[in-house]
Amino acid sequence: MKQLYIKQKVFSVSGKFTVKDHQEKDIYYVEGSFMQIPKTFSIMNTTRDEVARVTKKTFSFLPKFLVEVNGREVVTIKKEFSFLKAQYTIEAAGIVVHGNWWDMDFQVIQHGEVVGTVSKEWFTWGDSYKIQIVDEEMETIMIALVVAIDCVKADSSG
Repeated sequence: MKQLYIKQKVFSVSGKFTVKDHQEKDIYYVEGSFMQIPKTFSIMNTTRDEVARVTKKTFSFLPKFLVEVNGREVVTIKKEFSFLKAQYTIEAAGIVVHGNWWDMDFQVIQHGEVVGTVSKEWFTWGDSYKIQIVDEEMETIMIALVVAIDCVKADSSG
C-alpha cells in the first residue's frame, strides 16, 4: 500500500504545495491560479506535466467543482440548495466516497473495493493529509479528489 502526504503551507497566497511520498520526496506539485477566473488547481508530476486539474465552475447558480484527470472529467463536487447548513454532493462514475469527507476522513470505493483512504493529520501547522492508496491506478484521482475537497472547504469558509 502506497502512502502519500499533502502538507499545505499556512498563509500561502499562491496556493502552491507538494505531495510527498513516505520518504518526504516531492512526487506531485500543485499550483493554484492566482487572481484568475475560473479558479483552477493544476496537479503536475515530477516532470511538471499536468496530470489533473480542479476547476471551480464560474457561471453556475451554486458552487460546482470539476476534477479532470488526464483530460477526462472524473469527479464533480457541487453544493446543494440548503437553508441550514452547506451540503455538497460528490458525483463520480464508478467511484463512491464513503465516510466524513468534510473532515477529510474517508474511503474511496470503486466496484465495491476500497482503492484508497484519506485521513487528516492532527496537531500540525496547516492542513496535512495522509493518503493511502491500495490501487495505484487510482493515485492521480485520489490526489485530485483531496485537492478538490480542500478547495471546496476553502471556498465555503471564504
